[in-house]
Amino acid sequence: MKLLIVEDEPKTLQAIQQGLEESQFEVDIAYDGLIAKRLALKNNYAAIITDLILPGLNGYELCRQLRAEGITTPILMLTALGETDDKIMGFDAGADQYLTKPFQFTELLARIRALTKRGTQVSMTAQTLRYGGIEMDLDAKTVKRDGKLIELTAREFALLEFLMRNQGRVLSKPTIAEHVWDINFDTGTNVVEVYINYLRKKIDRDFPNKLIHTQFGMGYMFKEE
Repeated sequence: MKLLIVEDEPKTLQAIQQGLEESQFEVDIAYDGLIAKRLALKNNYAAIITDLILPGLNGYELCRQLRAEGITTPILMLTALGETDDKIMGFDAGADQYLTKPFQFTELLARIRALTKRGTQVSMTAQTLRYGGIEMDLDAKTVKRDGKLIELTAREFALLEFLMRNQGRVLSKPTIAEHVWDINFDTGTNVVEVYINYLRKKIDRDFPNKLIHTQFGMGYMFKEE
């Protein structure tokens, strides 16, 4: 299984490369974003692990440009920037996971294994979810409410899908984070709350019947009023 590691700090790169090769992964390396982009477009990788601050092309732009080229390879961002806004920017750019430095190699390895396992699970089933006037086409990745097309980012789409599949259930923030972002919930971050607010503005604000409800002290519930 081949991975691409993008890191401009030699000692960090060497440590990650050595650990992954000892864990039976094949590893390609890149010291800047431009080289990483060329490699990612040329080769098939099980996952891409990239630093955020890079010469040539930073991690955000690398991720955004690869997604624009149709590259769906799972991407894990490694960075010392751990603020909520930094994470949101990474997810909006198309990253699948976000790991803040410093980190334990065992945690990095667990994240990579989760990403590569998920990447091999391909669903061939056409599906449409409907509830409360919302129609979600899981194949075309489109969402309509009362016939009106609603533009969602990939992360907003995933969040809405999870809410709809669990209609009528109270979902805690850790549960949402685990299923939508595949991350262990950090009580110091408000990423889930931020994305719930993004989603509310798009699917609830202009409609009289609200679907996303806050259950104070417990989480959120998707239901008709």
